[in-house]
Formats: sequence, structure tokens, C-alpha cells
Amino acid sequence: MEHAKPLPTYLVQRYHGWKATTWEENRSWYRRLAEEGQRPRAMVISCCDSRVHVTSIFGADQGEFFIHRNVANLVPPYEPDGEPHGTSAALEFAVTALKVAHVIIVGHSYCGGVKGCHDMCSGTAPALEEKTSFVGRWMDILRPGYERIKDLPEGERLTALEKQAVLVSLENLMTFPFVRSAVEAGEISLHGLWNDIGEGGLEQFDPASGRFVAI
Repeated sequence: MEHAKPLPTYLVQRYHGWKATTWEENRSWYRRLAEEGQRPRAMVISCCDSRVHVTSIFGADQGEFFIHRNVANLVPPYEPDGEPHGTSAALEFAVTALKVAHVIIVGHSYCGGVKGCHDMCSGTAPALEEKTSFVGRWMDILRPGYERIKDLPEGERLTALEKQAVLVSLENLMTFPFVRSAVEAGEISLHGLWNDIGEGGLEQFDPASGRFVAI
């Protein structure tokens, strides 16, 4: 692997700082996690966006969340077609092996993936329509959400589509037999959140009203 390079110096320095402080102060906890294994209570599916940090939002420690990140925090529908499915594999492991009690979808404002879906579906991003576009084919998952919001005023569409990314994912979760059976048995609960990264706001989907409401 001649193309691999040593870490940048600033990351090496940060690692040594973490090892000397955070790790040293919690040495016994880290060793317990290593020896006893993980027992997270919740799985969080959030966006790859570097501005979204769910452990900070909830003040979570190591071992609390099983976290999966992808572009636009999307869950694809259940499709056991033999192709690699990273999100589906993470979901299967969390629900069937780790026995998490909650699956939480976290969307956010100013999501680049969602904007790409909006532009692609509205015809202004032809490059994403190409079969060779990994981003475009991934964002096809959100096309049903775009159809629901496409007639809204222009200034409202992106935020509405960000929230549709959460709702489409919640809907797709229920297409997985192991998720549906766990939900119907009362063994797991599903949650949809939207984070306003500029204001620090957090909204949750309220099924009774069909709207996102502030927490």
C-alpha cells in the first residue's frame, strides 16, 4: 500500500493530548468497555457532515451510542439483493446483535446531500443523474420526499426536504422485517430529529400532529 502516508503532525499531537488527558482520566472505563464489550442503548443514524456531532449534542460518553453516519442520514429500503449495504448491515447488527432499545435518525439544516437531491430532482444538477454518480444514486432514496415538497415556496423547500430525509428514513426502517417485528413487540422505538446547526435547536417528529416540534 505505497499510497498510504503517515498521519499529519497536528493529528498525532491531538492523539497524544487525548491519551494524556481524557484517556488517562478514564482509564478504567475504557478498559471495561474493551473487556466487557459494548452495550449501547441507542443506535443513531446521522449525516456525515462534520458540523453534526451527536455525542456532543447529547453529552454522550463512549459506549452509549452505536453510531452510523452517511450522506444525508438516509436509511435505504430493505433490499437483500446481494449487493453491499453498509447502512443496512449496521442496522441489522444494532437491532439483532446489540439489541438497542432506540433507533434515532438525526437530520440537520444546511445539508449538502439534501441540497444535491433537491437540485438533481429539479433538473439543475445533471451530473448527479449520471449512473456513475455515487451521490446521485444514494440520493435517489430521497426522491419520494422531494415529490412531497416540490410545490412548496422556494424558500421553504430545502428545510422541508431535510425533514423529509428523516421521515423517508423512518418509513424505510419499517420495511426491514427485524425492525418491524421489534417495534411491534415493543422492544424498540424509532425517533426522528432535526438539528438546526446554526442555532443549536433540536426538533423531534411528533406523529400525533405530523410535524416536527421543538424539544
